Amino acid sequence: MYNIVNEDDFKYTMQDVSKYYFGARLSYTEILADEMAPFKFKTIVERYIVKDMDPATTLESHLYYLAEEDFQFRVFKQLKAKVRVSQLRKGSSDHYQEKVYTMNQLAAITPSEKEKAGMIVRELIVSKLALFAFSV
Repeated sequence: MYNIVNEDDFKYTMQDVSKYYFGARLSYTEILADEMAPFKFKTIVERYIVKDMDPATTLESHLYYLAEEDFQFRVFKQLKAKVRVSQLRKGSSDHYQEKVYTMNQLAAITPSEKEKAGMIVRELIVSKLALFAFSV
């Protein structure tokens, strides 16, 4: 993908009134160990998301290759998750533009199309209300 000098800039857990934000360079192991991550989200990650995959996988690589057929896709969709990406815009001066995709929109784009468009996954956004309503 693209070489980023300081990976720790994209390893964070934040929240506002209605959403949780997870930096895309976090691995699922780091999310499970993070005391700032909500307990219910960590339980969902442990029970439903990393059950069939390597916990060292980062959010960035998992979300980049996530397909609609995957069980984890349905879990993220149930959580009303969105993904913030930086997308390369070509023109007189090439620059990156931020865009937020729903899970349906992101999964509809194939990994080869994402690579061609210069997409970089930056952040996972999870709705607090959907997390509250999710039955574990």
